[in-house]
Amino acid sequence: MNTRTPMLGRFRYGYVAPAALLVAGLLYAPFLWTAYLSLTRYDGLEPPVFIGLRNFVKLFDDPALLTSTRNTLIWVVGTMVLPVGLGLLVAVLSYDIKGGMWFRVPFMLPYALSGAGLAMVWSPILSHDGIANLLLGVDTAFLQEAPANTIAMLLVWTWQQLGVNTLLFVVGLQSIPKEPIEAARLDGASGWGLFRHVIWPLMRPLTAVVVGLALVASLKTFDIVWVLTQGGPGRNSETLAVTMYKDTFVASDYGYGSAVAVMLTVVTGLASYLYLKRQVNAT
Repeated sequence: MNTRTPMLGRFRYGYVAPAALLVAGLLYAPFLWTAYLSLTRYDGLEPPVFIGLRNFVKLFDDPALLTSTRNTLIWVVGTMVLPVGLGLLVAVLSYDIKGGMWFRVPFMLPYALSGAGLAMVWSPILSHDGIANLLLGVDTAFLQEAPANTIAMLLVWTWQQLGVNTLLFVVGLQSIPKEPIEAARLDGASGWGLFRHVIWPLMRPLTAVVVGLALVASLKTFDIVWVLTQGGPGRNSETLAVTMYKDTFVASDYGYGSAVAVMLTVVTGLASYLYLKRQVNAT
C-alpha cells in the first residue's frame, strides 16, 4: 500500500486528463470558433472575411437587439419573482402538513414537458380566438402586443418551472436541522417570524443554487418564445437567444449572429459571477 500511494499520487492528473481534454474540447472549442466568427463577415457559403470589431459596433445600433435585451431583462426579473418566489411559497405551505406531497404533484407535472411541447399546449389557449379569451370574456391579443406577449410567455414558463423549484425548496426544508426550529418555537417564534429569522437563513445555500440556475435559464430562454411567437410580431418579443438564432440561421449572417452569441455568453457569465460573488460575501 505504501509503495502504491506515491505512484497513484504522481499519475493522478494522467487519469483525469483524457476526460478533461474531451470536456474542454466540447465546451471551449465551439466557443472559440464562435468568437472567431464574430470578428468576420460570414454567410455560411463563402470563406469568412475578417472585419475586426464591426459586428460588435453594429450591436449598439441595432434596435432589435435593444428590444431583445429589454425582453431578456423582463424574463430575468420575472423568473426571480414568479417561478422562484412561488416555488418557495408552495414548498413552505405544503411542507410538514398531512398530504403535502399530493398537494405538490400538480405543480410538478408540467416540468415533464419540453419547452417546445409546453408552447404547443399553450398556443391555442393564448391565440386571439383561443380558450383564454373565451373563458375570460375578453378580446385580447395575448401574443401580439409587447410587452404583454413577453409577460404571457413568462406565465407559461412559470407554469413549467414552478414544480422543480418547489421540489428543490422542499429538499432544502427537509435538510434543515430540527433543533433550531424547535428551540425557536419554544421561544415563541411562529409563522412569518419563524420563517424569516430561522428557516430562511438556514436555507440560504440552497436558495443561492435555485436562484443561480433560474438566472442562467432565463437568460437563455429560446424554445417557448420561438414556438409561440418566433420573436414577433415583427421582432418585439425576441430574447437575446432568439435574436442570435434569427440573425445566424434565418438571416444567414453568421458573423453578426456569433457576435450576439458572444455577448449573450459574456452577459450570462458576468451575471453568474456577480451573483455567486455576492453570495460568497454574504456568507
